Amino acid sequence: MYSFNMKILITGAAGFIGSHLSKRLHSQGNKVICVDNLLTGSRDNLGDLELIEHDINEPLDIDCDQIYNLACPASPIQYQKNPILTMKTNTVGVMNMLELAKSQGARILQASTSEVYGDPEEHPQSEEYFGNVNCTGPRACYDEGKRAAECLFFDYARNGLDIRVVRIFNTYGPNMLKDDGRVISNFIIQALANEDLTVYGDGSQTRSFQYIDDLVDGIIGMMESDEVGPVNLGNPNEISINELAEKVIKFTGSTSQIVHRDLPEDDPIKRKPSIERARKSLNWKPKITLDEGLERTVEYFKSL
Repeated sequence: MYSFNMKILITGAAGFIGSHLSKRLHSQGNKVICVDNLLTGSRDNLGDLELIEHDINEPLDIDCDQIYNLACPASPIQYQKNPILTMKTNTVGVMNMLELAKSQGARILQASTSEVYGDPEEHPQSEEYFGNVNCTGPRACYDEGKRAAECLFFDYARNGLDIRVVRIFNTYGPNMLKDDGRVISNFIIQALANEDLTVYGDGSQTRSFQYIDDLVDGIIGMMESDEVGPVNLGNPNEISINELAEKVIKFTGSTSQIVHRDLPEDDPIKRKPSIERARKSLNWKPKITLDEGLERTVEYFKSL
């Protein structure tokens, strides 16, 4: 089904998603070139794979057949530490990768995000929806940065570049950072320590969580397809944050209680992907249930 024996460059390769993608593509017989500046990634995530430590905000010249651009901090606590760098990575860094793809005649895939939809007024979110994003708020460096990256990708495509764009919805699994601020890792770490689980707002806000293996299937399928995108990759099974907290307490056997804090500015109230385009174009849909994925992820954090 997939290409093999190709030279594949992955930026953000030492991060949560990038490390799983790198290992999968390597296992399929490809030469995988891992690039990461280790701002939020870890060498340990890559095992025996070789890493080139590099910031994509500086030009890169490497022979390759395909490029997966995943470089960018992806959780609010991480991308808000240096919002200017986050925006720069999604503009200057993206242009550097697009120029590399152009010089190599390579196909390039952009890991975009459900955050391009902002706090959506359309539910579920389809690829045709233009979003509801606050362009001056604390999340704008990421939300608007990823929107700018998509703009650049399609401008280059109109000038002949072979591109692919996926919009990634909430994803979880092994190799997540303990302190990355994402809700599932936060809850599991708190529960394993029998600490209170911190829920922001009243907990009625919803998310749709996909396990990392399903996402990697979708990303590779997208690169190998004729679909340009953008294509949503996510699990349409929606759950409230309160329900998620209760599940984590159950799977960890924790004595934790749920406590509520103020909802951060511009935090989306609902999130659910329409995946009809992925079903039709990629023959893709998530296979791993939230319960199964949570069990695996809890075991990972226990092992740390």
